Amino acid sequence: MSIQPQQLLASLQTWGRQLGFSQIGVAPVDLSAAEPGLLAWLDKGFHGDMAYMASHGLRRARPAELVPGTLSVITARMDYLPRPHPWQAKDETNEWVPMEWARLHDPQAAVVSVYARGRDYHKVMRQRLQQLADLLQAELGPLGHRVFCDSAPVLEAELAVRSGMGWRGKHSLVLQRDAGSFFFLGELFVDLAMTATPPVSDHCGSCTSCIDVCPTQAIVAPYQLDARRCISYLTIEHAGPIPLEFRPLMGNRIYGCDDCQLVCPWNKFAKRSALPDFDERHGLGSAQLVSLFAWTAEDFDRYTQGSAIRRIGHERWLRNIAVALGNAVSTTADPALHAELCHALESRLGHESALVREHVQWALSVNRQIAEWRPVDLT
Repeated sequence: MSIQPQQLLASLQTWGRQLGFSQIGVAPVDLSAAEPGLLAWLDKGFHGDMAYMASHGLRRARPAELVPGTLSVITARMDYLPRPHPWQAKDETNEWVPMEWARLHDPQAAVVSVYARGRDYHKVMRQRLQQLADLLQAELGPLGHRVFCDSAPVLEAELAVRSGMGWRGKHSLVLQRDAGSFFFLGELFVDLAMTATPPVSDHCGSCTSCIDVCPTQAIVAPYQLDARRCISYLTIEHAGPIPLEFRPLMGNRIYGCDDCQLVCPWNKFAKRSALPDFDERHGLGSAQLVSLFAWTAEDFDRYTQGSAIRRIGHERWLRNIAVALGNAVSTTADPALHAELCHALESRLGHESALVREHVQWALSVNRQIAEWRPVDLT
């Protein structure tokens, strides 16, 4: 069936809205201009333990090599800011931002990155991208295609920028004037030649708020992120002991970190999700450290079913919370809370995991002000 390019794009955008996507664009497959930056980033070791990022090499910047026959990439944006709780009569503009900052200063609070409080976005995005592909095939006939969402060596941010989804912020995330950065990205590789949607201009100007606010100074220069210093990497991707220098800087962040997004002026325009999938589950937006630290392995599996959090496992979950508890112990002036936090930590001193025990011992050593601390042998 013959269909005009603009008509096809309009149909894709209509279907996308029906499926819960906030924006649909089209990117070209030539990303060669991004290759030098990718290689330089890898050469500096900024990818840390994420060896898969180096093993795929330049295939990340070459869609037609990753999926032979690819002629265009359809890009999709999906806003994920959770919808207001039913008890919230109003959704005041930016009301959620000061609430997030307040929790970061509450020693009892367990802070989980906003994106991980609902259903696993990988599943939501991939399912809906496949539905988009099905609608496209129903219109055009059989089509070679493959869907991606943070699941393969794809330069998602680069493709998003080239298709007009937004511009690259200095924190390395994609920013959109009308939606900030609280959104997921996904791609549909197709063997169909399509006209690319135009890119947009950069609107960060001289602002360096994201660089200045980063607790671990992981944004080492504008547009350059050293993942090895990033709290999101340390709490999610990094499997071993968290380096001592970063533990006090993690505060009460137990899964991911949103600081560089919360401080960004453009996120006053962040959009609530159109889908119930990203509604907060199990009270993760108001959870307490002591309660989450008490989860058994069975509790963890039950409460994280269908969640992105499941991927780190119970051991790393406890590791992260132990660090947060240690930071809370060292900052609270409330004797009763201090005792409660220490009691929670002591309950895990005999945990079967050496990794957990080591972080618990560190957390308690902060309280006891041990002058010379030695970690347990992890071998």
